Amino acid sequence: MATTFSFDIDADCAVLHSRFPNHREAPLIGITGNFSEGNLSLAQGYYRSVIQAGGVPLIIPPYEETDLLIDTLDSVDGILLTGGGDINPLFLHEEPARGLRGVNPYRDRQELMLVRLAANRQIPMLGICRGIQVMNAALGGTLYQDIYTEVSGTLLKHSQDMDRAFPSHTVEIVPDSLLSRIMRAEKLPVNSFHHQAVKAPAPGFRISAVAPDGIVEAIESTEYKSMLGVQWHPECFILSDRNRCMMPLFGWLVKEAKSFREAKRIHRRLLTLDTHCDTPMFFDRQINFAVRDPQIKVDLHKMTEGHQDATIMVAYLPQRELAGEALAAATAKADQLLDEIEEMVAMNCTAVDIAYKPSDLYRLKQEGKKAIMLGIENGYAVGDDLANVARFRRRGVVYMTLCHNGNNLICGSARFNDENRGVSGFGEKVIREMNRVGMMVDLSHAGERTFYETLEISSMPVVCSHSSCRSLCNHPRNLTDEQLKAIARKGGTVQICLYGGFLRSDGEATIRDAIEHLHHAVNVMGIDYVGIGTDFDGDGGIIGCNDSSELVNFTRQLLFERYSEDDIRKIWGGNFLRVMEEVQGG
Repeated sequence: MATTFSFDIDADCAVLHSRFPNHREAPLIGITGNFSEGNLSLAQGYYRSVIQAGGVPLIIPPYEETDLLIDTLDSVDGILLTGGGDINPLFLHEEPARGLRGVNPYRDRQELMLVRLAANRQIPMLGICRGIQVMNAALGGTLYQDIYTEVSGTLLKHSQDMDRAFPSHTVEIVPDSLLSRIMRAEKLPVNSFHHQAVKAPAPGFRISAVAPDGIVEAIESTEYKSMLGVQWHPECFILSDRNRCMMPLFGWLVKEAKSFREAKRIHRRLLTLDTHCDTPMFFDRQINFAVRDPQIKVDLHKMTEGHQDATIMVAYLPQRELAGEALAAATAKADQLLDEIEEMVAMNCTAVDIAYKPSDLYRLKQEGKKAIMLGIENGYAVGDDLANVARFRRRGVVYMTLCHNGNNLICGSARFNDENRGVSGFGEKVIREMNRVGMMVDLSHAGERTFYETLEISSMPVVCSHSSCRSLCNHPRNLTDEQLKAIARKGGTVQICLYGGFLRSDGEATIRDAIEHLHHAVNVMGIDYVGIGTDFDGDGGIIGCNDSSELVNFTRQLLFERYSEDDIRKIWGGNFLRVMEEVQGG
């Protein structure tokens, strides 16, 4: 490989300085380094391939200071997991098999943690040889410690002695897989230098290539995440007369890293508000909002990982009897839940605070804090006392969903409303009082008669905090095109819900289904009247966007669909906050 040297450093720097104003930042790709015999090493094929693909390589050494991993991951835009020694089976909760070879005790713990943390942050990853095995093991898959002693039948020679820059066998690529789209092939000649391999892919992954003897050669995410692993060594090919046959893999990693980098940049610049989450429903399970609690989809760690700034946490009330004692209990329950939200925030006051108006959200973002707004889901909380509306507003409630699944004293619901009830006389007073005190009227869950009568009654724009499009999924909770248009004419917003049952009528819903509902709403209403209300910790959560840590994936999908930064600002809360400011008299 010919290299041109210059000994005039001043001239070299002058060239770089002349380009600086037009310099376009390339994504930073963290590459795991090998460590043996007291030395950190990295085969040049890895970093040369990253550079050729347009990325900036950065070696991640296997240091023991695991707290530094967070800082490292906050800096990189993609990760390349490199090859190397065997994985210690104790990390796999196994004893060593007879065929186990050289274990590298310096790398395993850090790299397994790195993959877990990077996956939580949705950082694009490409795993190579040992890298695919680390990725799979870290995320819950299983491995063969030694295929020759653990797999029956006749196997290929996977641990070749030949030059790594040349192929030694072929792999069959699964049609319609990510790998097939990247490599544009059904069969691929590869090299082979391993004796460990993937036994079963981790949850959320699938096999995308196999060797002729059935050994797994590639796995990829099934959850619309940028994670791919290959068992061969694609980085070696570029060293053979600049053979670029494997460059599409590195091009894919750099492209995904660019998208991730841009999404992070956008999240730093604008406010991201999810307009509906039901985390208080889990308060009776001793959840801990300060840790990455597996019981809930919204906590401080997940919000940070997904670059989410704010959420509206609701006091949800299931619909019960409409008698006196039940009404009083509903009001008391709403107050209890609001108290518990405030207590949770107070316990984590260095990292999160209550926001009462849009300006609070922007202030808290500048202060580096997460923000929580208060909402009520089900006007049942008001009982039969109109004074509760103003009282809840003084507590900081920014919106109230008029009903839930079932009729209440205010109105008829989209569910369990055989009488086709609309807004009651009391309900009309509630809506007008909400207008007066500056509380947003939320029509998610409302029946169609309630919907249109509310638009007539309300002097302010109204919102649907978590609803989707009925023309794409015929569910009574979804909105017809005429309802979408009516909300827009009123100046309100519809926040697309990430509950699978509202996104499709069959099969598991994915992030692509949510994007289609958003597209439809934009086409019918216009970009100024749409947003996102996830319903996390209610029923919300779909493949590809299942909790707060994955919200940055939604932004990446919006970028892929060529929404502008201003469009994304409107979708991620800008439209909703416009309505809030108008309702609050800001």
